[in-house]
Amino acid sequence: MSDTFRNERAAFLGVERSLTGKRWATRLGDERLALAIAQRHGLPDAISRLLAARDVALDAVADFLEPTLRKFLPDPSHLKDMDAAVARLVRAVQVGERIVVFGDYDVDGATSSALLLRFFRAVGGNIGVYIPDRRKEGYGPNAPALLKIREEGASVVVTVDCGITAFEPLSEAKRAGLDLIVIDHHMAEIALPEAVAVVDPNRIDDASPHKHLAAVGVAFLLAVGVNRALRDGGWYGTSRPEPDLRQWLDLVALGTVCDVVPLLGVNRALVRAGLQVMAQRRNAGLAALADVARLKETPEAYHLGFLLGPRVNAGGRVGQADLGARLLSSDDPHEVGALAIRLDEFNAERRAIERDVLDQAITRIEGLYGADRQNLPSVLLVESEGWHVGVIGIVASRLVERYGRPAFVIGMDGALGKGSGRSVRGVDLGASVIAARQAGLLVNGGGHAMAAGLTVERDSLPELTRFLDERIAPQLGAAPPVRELGIDSALAPAAATKELVDMVERAGPFGAGNAQPRFALTGVRVSYAQPVGEGHVRCTLVGAERGRVEAIAFRANQSELGPALLDSARPVLHVAGALKIDRFGGRETVRLQIDDAASAAGSVLA
Repeated sequence: MSDTFRNERAAFLGVERSLTGKRWATRLGDERLALAIAQRHGLPDAISRLLAARDVALDAVADFLEPTLRKFLPDPSHLKDMDAAVARLVRAVQVGERIVVFGDYDVDGATSSALLLRFFRAVGGNIGVYIPDRRKEGYGPNAPALLKIREEGASVVVTVDCGITAFEPLSEAKRAGLDLIVIDHHMAEIALPEAVAVVDPNRIDDASPHKHLAAVGVAFLLAVGVNRALRDGGWYGTSRPEPDLRQWLDLVALGTVCDVVPLLGVNRALVRAGLQVMAQRRNAGLAALADVARLKETPEAYHLGFLLGPRVNAGGRVGQADLGARLLSSDDPHEVGALAIRLDEFNAERRAIERDVLDQAITRIEGLYGADRQNLPSVLLVESEGWHVGVIGIVASRLVERYGRPAFVIGMDGALGKGSGRSVRGVDLGASVIAARQAGLLVNGGGHAMAAGLTVERDSLPELTRFLDERIAPQLGAAPPVRELGIDSALAPAAATKELVDMVERAGPFGAGNAQPRFALTGVRVSYAQPVGEGHVRCTLVGAERGRVEAIAFRANQSELGPALLDSARPVLHVAGALKIDRFGGRETVRLQIDDAASAAGSVLA
């Protein structure tokens, strides 16, 4: 559990409303499982509680703490059409046919494209990449681009992170003589596009248990399958050595984390291994990007999602769509250095545009419904002429965070609008969008449970709004939109040791589906506090037994949290956040990254 709707469990430490306006809730549902894990595996209570809260079975603890590809990576052939895709690509490699990867412009698409480009280069394939322009061409394959690719000599096109609903463009490309292979992970319909192979774990007729793979994970399985077939066919030898596919797991990790798919099972294994590869800085583009992002520590999933990913995304959002794929597939130090700087600049531009659109969207919503969340509809849908389509997805995410409701943000261009939606747990947004398209309310649309995109005519907006509200309301339930903060365990400051944090890190990587562990330091006072940066607070927390923890609260001035930490009266607080190891200056210090705090009136410090 992270920030969700209210559940029936008692408030953690009795906190019904924190300083940021949240109710604290325990993530652990089964105390007995936590006790059993602690007893069988000899783990501290705090660790056994966080494992039990993530529904880690008693017999699965060892594999969860050490997720290996040997254990979790599935046979690529278990996916429908994978063998057909592999056979066609092997034939193309062997006879030198031109293969073009048609990728999406987001991080998942860019990493998928770069991965396949690097792989097919390494095995001697004739390979190219095409990334459509978000504003001019829109999402996914389009007929003019595919026909141009065919005219330029390609025989095979592999779509990555797109294509599963591109029926008309792929049909036209097939008639022109292109062999199409769809590599996707978005929700499919009963009908599938015309292609040599459609590989998507979310095909309705595919029983794969790996529905949560990102597109880059499916692309990696494709590379594993092609590599195996080439090996079995005698393709490799002294003059053409077999590549080690593990060298590209850093790309898999980046795409998986940034597409916000659950970090469970094979995804955890891919990301854990990919982070180890990334730490070696073998990909010149990723190393250059880390430098411009001022990432000096060992990369974690957090850095991928909040430092590297947004910069890769920035090219497709407000700049040049193919910059991310070019950066991630190049080994030229001069080229990647220049590309990383451009992406960093585009990211700054993106943030400014995002702030402007977000402010307008909030004004529009609160003008319609007021500031009371009780009056909100089941789904928020806001539109405006000229909103930049490159930031609407991010703005939709911000609206979900603010209001606790699924949200769509639509940028209109005359009579037509392009929209992006983000969801909350328990609401399948992709299915709702597909249903709306099938009902004739959309020009195009699709997605997966937590995110979706659509194209809609202005005249259809009122009916679309009613349709989505009626469909989503039963999934959302009747619970008022009270935000909750999930807490794994309570700790005294003296228990926040480096040894504990080291054990916590073994439960990573953290992200969607495997939330960052959050602990509450109980009954503490702030012995020192100082404002830093733009609204942040750095402080020292002292407990009843004189244990102390260094801490920092980012953007603390946006709520009552900042003033409470800076209060000279030093009130007794419960403080919740994530424990980290700060390795600045060669020293290792435990630091709490504060998410929230609440009054601990009645607590007594010795």
